Amino acid sequence: MISLSTPPRSAFSDGVQRDIDKIVETTVYLYTESRRLTKEVARARNLTGPQLTVVKMLQHLGDLSLSELSERIRAGNSTVSGIIDRMEREELVRRVRSKEDRRVVHIKLTEKGRSLAASVPIAPMEIFQAAIASLEAEEMATVLRILLKLAGRIDELVQASNTPQSEP
Repeated sequence: MISLSTPPRSAFSDGVQRDIDKIVETTVYLYTESRRLTKEVARARNLTGPQLTVVKMLQHLGDLSLSELSERIRAGNSTVSGIIDRMEREELVRRVRSKEDRRVVHIKLTEKGRSLAASVPIAPMEIFQAAIASLEAEEMATVLRILLKLAGRIDELVQASNTPQSEP
């Protein structure tokens, strides 16, 4: 469990605390809605959410190595390898060893996988992309700057909470 020393709620004015709460609620809503949409679309095609994500990602980006795919979906290589194993059994993807570097294995959609990807007219991520694209360029830049700052701060807090503290 991550242990963080956060200021008590009383450390903030009511307005600031309401804003903090609303930001957290909105972030949770966006995450939850993304997962719900992904599961709903995936279930209709007998896929899991991660499988749908992989199919659509490969459709849009082309072949990716296992490491690239892991990085893009923010999951460990072993987790992604398990997803790919199941997708391979379903003949949606195949592994192809790189001719340039035999250590690298690329994941490719099969014809069945391409057909499945084409049958999904809009992936849940495309809904979010459309919503973001509707913002003015300046708004988009501001959202990106703030989200990157938050992601960096979250990484710092998680790293700090996972670092063993010496006893005084």
